[in-house]
Amino acid sequence: MATEHSVNIILVEDDDGHALLVEKNLRRAGLVNGFLRLKDGQEALDYFFKGEGSRSDMQQVVVLLDVNMPKVTGIEVLRQIKQDATTTSIPVIMLTTTDDPREIERCYEYGCNVYITKPVEYDDFIEAVRRLGFFLQVVKLPMNSQNQKGAA
Repeated sequence: MATEHSVNIILVEDDDGHALLVEKNLRRAGLVNGFLRLKDGQEALDYFFKGEGSRSDMQQVVVLLDVNMPKVTGIEVLRQIKQDATTTSIPVIMLTTTDDPREIERCYEYGCNVYITKPVEYDDFIEAVRRLGFFLQVVKLPMNSQNQKGAA
């Protein structure tokens, strides 16, 4: 069970293998946080903007977001999250195989908090996720007044 100050993780990743490796290795790094996986960009938009996610689900949330996904790209999901007043303060970490400098720049322009390129080699990928897990254990997030109990 997540502690009062722990971060809940929403992973938006269309690749089942990558999603499994990310969750498994975050857990191996010691994370006991809440964890939700959404399978594509449209599912993420539905969760954040069409009532599928409750306000309490979005307290102390970090989004791990892939760039290249079917239906709606991660960049478009990022753009919409950061443009909406109810979700703009949610930290978004881009976790992707794309290392194109233009994509990286665009993600930062749209408001991503961190951009991590997934290593291609399996062992390097596992190590990168493990380090991300350690980071997520110590990160502190602001309490968004929109997300506090009693907010409309």
